[in-house]
This record gives sequence, C-alpha cells and structure tokens, in this order.
Amino acid sequence: MTLDSGDFNEKGVPTEPAPFSEHVRGRQFSVTEDDVAIVTADQNKLHRNLHGRHMQMIAIGGAIGAGLFVGSGSAFYSGGPAAVLLGFIIVGVMIYLMMQALAELAVMYPINGAFTMYVVKFLDPSWGFAVGWNYAIQWLTVLPFEISAACNIIHYWPGSDGINNSAWIVPILVALVAIQFFGVRGYGEVEFGLSMLKIIACLGFMILGIVINCGGITYNPNVDGYIGGRYWHEPYSSGGFLNGFHGFCTVFVTASFAFNGTELTGLAAAETANPKKEIPRASNQVVWRIGIFYIVNLLLVGLDIPSSEDLLSGDGAESRYSPFVVTIAYAGIKVLPSIFNAVILISVLSVANSCTFGSTRTMQALAANGMGPKFFAYVDKHGRPVVVVIIQLLFGCLAFINLAPNGGVIFTWLLSLSGLSSFFVYGSIAAAHIRFRQAWRHNGHSLDELPFKAKFGVWGSWLCLLINVVCLMAQFYVALFPLGGSPDAGYFFEAYLAAPLILGLYLVWKVYSWFMVPSHRPLFIPLKDVDVYAGMREDQKVISGVDADPEQRRASIVEQEEENKKKGIKDWGRGVVRSVL
Repeated sequence: MTLDSGDFNEKGVPTEPAPFSEHVRGRQFSVTEDDVAIVTADQNKLHRNLHGRHMQMIAIGGAIGAGLFVGSGSAFYSGGPAAVLLGFIIVGVMIYLMMQALAELAVMYPINGAFTMYVVKFLDPSWGFAVGWNYAIQWLTVLPFEISAACNIIHYWPGSDGINNSAWIVPILVALVAIQFFGVRGYGEVEFGLSMLKIIACLGFMILGIVINCGGITYNPNVDGYIGGRYWHEPYSSGGFLNGFHGFCTVFVTASFAFNGTELTGLAAAETANPKKEIPRASNQVVWRIGIFYIVNLLLVGLDIPSSEDLLSGDGAESRYSPFVVTIAYAGIKVLPSIFNAVILISVLSVANSCTFGSTRTMQALAANGMGPKFFAYVDKHGRPVVVVIIQLLFGCLAFINLAPNGGVIFTWLLSLSGLSSFFVYGSIAAAHIRFRQAWRHNGHSLDELPFKAKFGVWGSWLCLLINVVCLMAQFYVALFPLGGSPDAGYFFEAYLAAPLILGLYLVWKVYSWFMVPSHRPLFIPLKDVDVYAGMREDQKVISGVDADPEQRRASIVEQEEENKKKGIKDWGRGVVRSVL
C-alpha cells in the first residue's frame, strides 16, 4: 500500500481510505502495520452523523418490531398473559442493566464495533470473535425473517391472497438499498421518522386498550361491558398461566427477540457526534420505554383477549395476525385493525433497517481488527461500508426461500442460528463491564474519573449475567422437553443451535490464533494485561490518561461532577420529562 504524506494527519493516522484494490490484496486476516493503516482509515471515515434525537429513537425504535407486535402472540398462546408479563419484566430488567453497563463502556470507549470490541478488550479475543460473528449472523438471518413477516402481515388483507410474495419482497429490498445509499444519516433519519410513528401507535393502543377493558366499546360482540381480569381466571387460564412452569419458560426467547436492537445505541457510539452526552441520555430512557411500550401494552393485550384465541397460535414469520390487531378486531371495531396492521408493517420495515445497520457495523469492526476478511472493512468516501452492506442485502434475498414448497423448513433452520444470540451478547456485555471495573481499579483509577457510571454498578452487571444464564437454562429445558410433545433431537437443535454455533466459532478462532496470533492463546486476558487506555475518548485522557497531570485530573473530576449534578427541583423535573418523552 502506498500513501502520500498528505494522506496522514499530524498524529500519523491515515485520513483517507485506501481503494478497494488495496483491501483485496494480500492476506485477509491480517494485523500487519500496512493493513492496520488501511482499516484505520476506514474506521475514521465512518461519519459521526447521529445526533441526540437519532440516538434516543434508536434506543426504542430499533427494538419495536415483529418480536413485539407479532411474535408475542405465540407467547400468549403457550404461556398465558401472566407468563408473558412476568417474562417480559424479567428480560426488561436484564436489558436495562445491560444498557447501563454498555453506556458506561461506550462513553469511555466510543470505538467502532462497541460491545464486540469490549469483549475482545476485557475478556478474551476468541470469545469476542465468537460473540461478534454470532451477532452479525443474527442480524443477517433476522433480515429475511422480518421481510417474510412483512409479507405475512400484508396477507392479513384478503385482497392480497392471490399475489405472489415476491411482489412484496422486491420493493422492500429496494427500499433498504435506497436507505443505505444515504449512509448512517439516512439510517438515522428513517429510524427517527418510523420510531415516532411506532410510539404514537403504542400510545394510541394503550388508550384504546383501557377503553376496551372498561367496557367502553358498547357494540363489542364478544363481551358485554366491563372485562377486568376475567381472562386471567378459569376457564380461560389458571391465574394467568397456561401450561404452568413449562409454558412460562417458553416466553424468554420471545421476550429477548422482542427487545433485540436496544443495544444498537452502543453500536452507534462510533458514529455519534457527542457520545458523552447522547449515549447516557438514550440509555437512561430505556427503563421508561420498556415499562410504557412493552409492559403496559402487553398487559392490556392479556386483559382484553383470551390467550387461548386460535389466531394467536401462529409462530414468528408464519403468523398473519398480531395480538394487537386481534385485540382490536375482537372488540368488534371496524377499519382500525387494518390501520394498525399497516403501522405494524411499517414497524417491521424499521427493524429491517436496523438489521442492516447492526450487521454492517459489526462485520466492519471485526474486519478492522483482523477477525474478518480485510475487504469487509472497506468504506467509501461517503462513509458507507459498501461490501458488508451488499452482503446484508444478499442475505435479505433469502426471504425468497419461503416461496419454495419446503422453504419454511430451510428458513426455520436459518433462524435457529440466531435464536439464543441475544443472551450470549447481553451476558458478554455484562461480563466485559465487570472486567473493566476490575482492570480500572487494578490500574489505580477511581470511579470518580468515569464520565458516566452504571446506575447499579458492578452488582447490576452480575445480576444481568445471572438472568442471562437462567434464560439459557430455561430455553435448554424447553428445547429438551418441547411443550406438548416428547424429546426430539431435531427440535432440540432447532431451538438451541445457536449455542453449538457460538462454541464452534470460539474454538475456530482459538485454534487459529494459537498458530497465527500467539497473544490470543490464553483462556482469558489477565488483569495486568488489560489495556484500559487504548480507544479511550480523547478528552477523557486529560483525566485518566497514562501521563495525566494529578492537578488537572482533580480539577477535571470536580468539573465533571458539577456537569452531572442536578441543581434542583427544576433540573430533576426536566430530566424525568426528557426521559419519558
């Protein structure tokens, strides 16, 4: 590779990406000086075009999609309303604790790849490789799932029955290509607009759900007057539960899938104009949004329709009926079910947009750290990782598999690759945060130096890790003993395939690095070898850098504490309003 002197800044870091020909030349999994120079220029070209409003909407908008609006129906059918409510609360607590840990790390280290690189940095490069590629594969396979779910949502309308699904798949893929053309700013603007629509729809459903439950729909053909909690009792359910503990265990994977995408705020840290300000704000809002948009809405669905309703029995991309739409139709309301179904369709497209962002940024970061083909890191002059965008969109074409007679079987196995991915990712983020705190203390630093501290500290991360382990155990139980059936090897691997996949990825890199990257041989990175300074935000180095002046450090800590301190009732009130709205 040849660079002119004008291609470097005053620190000797490349300022312009190398041409694509340089990316495909030589060894792909490489960390040589020249190859690092190539990918460093690529990373620097990822534009910081995401602002506060984008980050706040990504925190909630990236998560609300088919998992909540469609997938929750099967959870109601198998577990009952109480199981859904309790399962989503447990997973919601885990998500909040994970987001607090991720925010602390992302503010300190706003690096490309975020949590994947935190696992590499603080735990073990081999496990970081496994988690990163498992996360990328998850988004790669979720995209065709979301497209297929969109097609089935369209089939809710009778007039679409005779139309081939390819008529819907092609326009969706074209729309995703158009969004990617505008880079990260296009992603942010689209997510902002679609998330606003989803939030308005959720708030509207909450009002309608309360009206339905209180008997406000006088022409309801199924219930006369006040509903209350009748569907939580016999003959509809046993205290809100169906199929007992077994049914309750089936809810966790659905819940984690519904929350999937919340962590994108951490992934977007490298492209955020002001990570120190915007990431904590977006992370702190998660608790309110989980409570309002997930828990309250699902509570109302469970109160307003019986969970034994047959329309709720479809699984994932096979379901044509959202429990939200079924709730409105069950009350005898006309036209509105079609309107809400259109909103759900748009929500699914929003998550498809997030799929492209999540997978491209993760693969680009892995390639930039020698854990993927070098040409994956290529970024054009507009800050777009073109190669991985193309790969993601090609995976989107897998939605055409559903057009084949046995396409559903193939598609189910593809999805099983990502079924448990979220638990491994969230648990690894919590473990990375725990190790960061240990390494931070080992290097003689105090918590006062941190610009943002997780609300529940390291204990919150321990609880987050424990919940993830419990959820994996619950899914193992369900995979081994299917609900309403007997043990079956095919079903077990279909439900638990992500576990051997991530272990296989771990072993692949551990064996490869044993010969090619000797520094990655240990099972985990010893505390004394953890580099807490690499990747640190520039203005943080004044406080916590290796050569930081003690007087300057003390003054900066006082200034930082003053910035974070709320001055009175007015500031506290403003903070609460901002978090909710």
